[in-house]
Amino acid sequence: MAVMVDSCVLLDVFNRDSQWFEWSSGALAEAADSGSILLNAVIYAEISIGFAHIEQLEGFLPPDIFVFQDIPREAAFLAGKCYLKYRRRGGSKAQPLPDFFIGAHAAVARVPLITRDTKRFRDYFPGLRLIAP
Repeated sequence: MAVMVDSCVLLDVFNRDSQWFEWSSGALAEAADSGSILLNAVIYAEISIGFAHIEQLEGFLPPDIFVFQDIPREAAFLAGKCYLKYRRRGGSKAQPLPDFFIGAHAAVARVPLITRDTKRFRDYFPGLRLIAP
């Protein structure tokens, strides 16, 4: 079974986060044992900040486990609708949030999302299956 992974989970592992490393690395290992782990351009951009060169990042993302997917138009449309809902609720960000693209992509692809930051995903993607602590 394929799953999508939120950037924060990968960053926890890359940075050996003292609070979240154990949970995040365990969730990734479990996902890798049962299928592929999906990334998109938003996730890739967010995790790239800790690496000086693309080759370094790619070394942490074995292609037999991590699969890069383009964000489909349907997901981009859904992300825009979630952003509109966010603004109508009083949200102040002037651009759609990365979580909207990540959540919409997982929702449209009908795959679970591994995350430890559940609030926004639960609020805007109530049918999305989350793998969370």
